[in-house]
Amino acid sequence: MLLLGCIKEVSDYELAVSLPNGLSGFVPATQISDAYSQLLTEQVAQGQLLEELNSLPDMFSPGTLVRCIVTSIEKRDDGSRSVKLSIDPKKVNKGLSSTALAAGMLLSGSVLSVEDHGYLIDIGVTGTHAFLPHQKAKNYIKAVKKGPDLKIGQNLNCLIVEVKNEGRVVCLSIDRSEVAASVATERQNWALSNLLPGLVVKARVQKLDPLGMKVTFLSYFTGIVDFMHMDPEKSTTYSPDQVVKACVLCVHPTSRAVRLTLRPPFLHAGGAPRQLPGQRMGAVLEEATVKAFYKQFGAVFELDDGTLAFARLKHLSKTRKSFKPGAFKEGCKHKCRIIDYSLMDEMCIVSLKHQIIEAQFLQYQDIHSGDVVQGKVVSLKPIGMQVKVAHGIRGLVPSLHLSDVILKQPEKKYNIGDEVKCRVLECNPGGKKLILTLKKSLIQSKLPVLSNYEDAKPGLITHGFVVCAREFGCIVKFYNDVKGLVPKNELGSEPISCPDKVFYEGQVLKVMVLKCEPQQERLLLSFRLSSKPGPEDKWKCTPKEKQEVKYQIGEIVDVKILKKKDNGLEVSILEDEDNVVAWIPTLHLSDFVATSKLLWHCLQEGDVLPRVMYLSDKGEHITLSRKSAVISAVQEEQIVRSFSEIQPGMLLTGYVRNVMPFGVFVEFPFGVTGLAPKVSMSDKFVTDTKDHFVVGQTVIAKVMSIDEEKQRVLLNLKVSECSSGDSAAESFALLNQYFKELKEIKNLLRRGEPSICELVPGKRVHLVVQDVREDGSALFSSSSVTGLTVTATRYHLGDKNIAPGEKRKAFVLHVDALTSEVYVSLREELLKQRP
Repeated sequence: MLLLGCIKEVSDYELAVSLPNGLSGFVPATQISDAYSQLLTEQVAQGQLLEELNSLPDMFSPGTLVRCIVTSIEKRDDGSRSVKLSIDPKKVNKGLSSTALAAGMLLSGSVLSVEDHGYLIDIGVTGTHAFLPHQKAKNYIKAVKKGPDLKIGQNLNCLIVEVKNEGRVVCLSIDRSEVAASVATERQNWALSNLLPGLVVKARVQKLDPLGMKVTFLSYFTGIVDFMHMDPEKSTTYSPDQVVKACVLCVHPTSRAVRLTLRPPFLHAGGAPRQLPGQRMGAVLEEATVKAFYKQFGAVFELDDGTLAFARLKHLSKTRKSFKPGAFKEGCKHKCRIIDYSLMDEMCIVSLKHQIIEAQFLQYQDIHSGDVVQGKVVSLKPIGMQVKVAHGIRGLVPSLHLSDVILKQPEKKYNIGDEVKCRVLECNPGGKKLILTLKKSLIQSKLPVLSNYEDAKPGLITHGFVVCAREFGCIVKFYNDVKGLVPKNELGSEPISCPDKVFYEGQVLKVMVLKCEPQQERLLLSFRLSSKPGPEDKWKCTPKEKQEVKYQIGEIVDVKILKKKDNGLEVSILEDEDNVVAWIPTLHLSDFVATSKLLWHCLQEGDVLPRVMYLSDKGEHITLSRKSAVISAVQEEQIVRSFSEIQPGMLLTGYVRNVMPFGVFVEFPFGVTGLAPKVSMSDKFVTDTKDHFVVGQTVIAKVMSIDEEKQRVLLNLKVSECSSGDSAAESFALLNQYFKELKEIKNLLRRGEPSICELVPGKRVHLVVQDVREDGSALFSSSSVTGLTVTATRYHLGDKNIAPGEKRKAFVLHVDALTSEVYVSLREELLKQRP
């Protein structure tokens, strides 16, 4: 089937073409012309770029009309169809013979070669040589601005100026004014077997119908103009026997039906249809007015700016069963969304489907690097997983990004059809390329997204993933293919001799930017986050020598909070005339990780923290700790001040500095560190080290062995090995400390959130049902729980059927002060218990 199409998008490998009636198709790079295909083959065979081979974007521009022939229609996985096209003159002009060629004919041609006086053009007619003189091409080249010459494979709208030797030689013109003025006539002897789309003809109206009109042209041809292709300005003024200018849109080979258009931009050969303003794509319109409804096709709407839009039948309702024709009478108004634009119909394509109106993304241009998206697993392949993000938008999760760790058998974790939460690593709308990650540590990261080199300011801390670990260091990648180097001396606070044994490909780590050169796309990074603060963190420290004299590790001081930062508190040491500024990392506020986060949340600038211990002065500032167990260990001298003091069998109190797949690094006061290998981490079997320990956790470790030559300490973290004997006393001491800190937090909470302090597990409260969710859980409200989210799971509703607005008595199960969430139960067996 032959059609006239309009180029919508151009990529390196294919042309996306808009076809009549809201359809679209694709022209692969191998279907441009024989000469272009030959150059492609040569380039692949030689393995190097050929100078004479130009990319498709160098030769084609969106908005250009092209003649196409349908080569195949393929069915996709989701049931939709993909139309493959060709613009190769040998296929498009296959109905023409050399004897049928006549002056004034307009047809498609493709540049075959560049000669001294012009160009040899492939018009796809066997036995005919077509020549285009430079004089007849210069105005076109000047207007198109694609370079000083036409390029091999470039598709052209050619007008036959002269025919010689019975059609064996023809002279062509591509001059825009000559092409635009051409009209097909009876003298050119067009037949139904070779009639080409794009020809402009004079047609006579034969019969009018609500769905269009029937016309005759070139004496004995009949054709159809459907309702979408009448001139909207004149659609009500057409009458039988009226002569109109029309353009051939398509010719069907079997039914021999010819369809034409009366829309103005097509009535001059080589014209360009109107484009849709970029900001209109994806726009949601509250009121679109029905202009006409066609029960076999769909409905035409008038939009808020007076333009017309078309919605296909399947886009008028959620399902066929829910479709009500009565809602589409002329004048009815509906909410819709612009989902596409048909260049060939010069009409917006809209949808009334609720899920499309509410959809987060409609096209690749709507998606940006760093966006978190929901998708559905479409397929699992060796290179990775294909995920459907929205209708017509698919992304690839490379095998490296299927999990935080490398999955050997991803099919055991993921199934086709699974809903997955991903983060966008890279999006290239032009190439319709979308790369996603399923690494939880990247998806849940609250740190800034680094997607260009200009944003990589020194001091910036963000998450990246290792793509290469070698003897020189690690290469870390971020979003949009931004990457940088962590040199060997910046891999950690301790020297690492073999980075490839400590770091692995795909590992997600926090990194700090040290230096960036955006023009050269060079980025220098560090894994040592605290050693070199950024320009914002100007620490007002006294010189290092002065600090060392003034404060000793283990010294207890009181501090005042100056500033709250994402990962800690900037404080000033009280009763110090030099106003020394120090740093308490969030994880050093308590022995308990959850309590540390809660304390940070409750504390305010200006608060005084008593009894904080001087921990270290590494880097350029003082670090303090409020970990009770660590402070006790230092005060009771249950510590080692240097590597030489360590003995096997010692029990030492420290804190987790890093959790690696092979084990846990533990740091002790005075800077001594050790490694607890995976086998010595827990009494339970360890599959994933991250399931057992978190960075900042206070631990008691037993020294297993020491290697004096390599200055290494091996530790044991098994609870069964790390008890000093009186485990009951140790447990009660820990519990006592925990409740003491909770009491302190409660007092702090009373300042800003007094209602949360009154709620304790076991308390009975009167609540009002606010909402019942799809999963069966319920949401409550009450004057006593203002500003808090109160929920009960399906299980804790018992057998009660509840509805919004009802008053209910509930039992408080748990209060999460950090998220301001309260969990309650309505079960009778709990409510009956004595308070």
